[in-house]
Amino acid sequence: MRIGELSRRTKVSERALRYYEQQGLLTAERTAGGHRCFGEAAVARVGCIQELFAAGLCSGKIAQVLPCMPGHGGHGTAPQELVDGLRGELDRLDREIRGLYRSREVLDTVIREVTRARP
Repeated sequence: MRIGELSRRTKVSERALRYYEQQGLLTAERTAGGHRCFGEAAVARVGCIQELFAAGLCSGKIAQVLPCMPGHGGHGTAPQELVDGLRGELDRLDREIRGLYRSREVLDTVIREVTRARP
């Protein structure tokens, strides 16, 4: 499929798909006319890339992770250094989640206090 179709099917801009290709996250064959041609597996791979970005990983880390993911053409094993880095990312997310819960509790308290004062 051409880049426009991949873009439509994944709801990811063509510009982002070109960036993914430039970063080595996505590969395409070239037609005789020089157009990109992606295989069907590219749809799932783009979805995975999007999820990894949403998890807070940078493109460099994603490029290291994808070859290790069996559902996306990888071999299913990762070097310990990569696993340690991913655990660090998980710790970071856990800290952010705890911070968001604290913020939610504060806001909930403020709402209760300001609504209690109503006549």
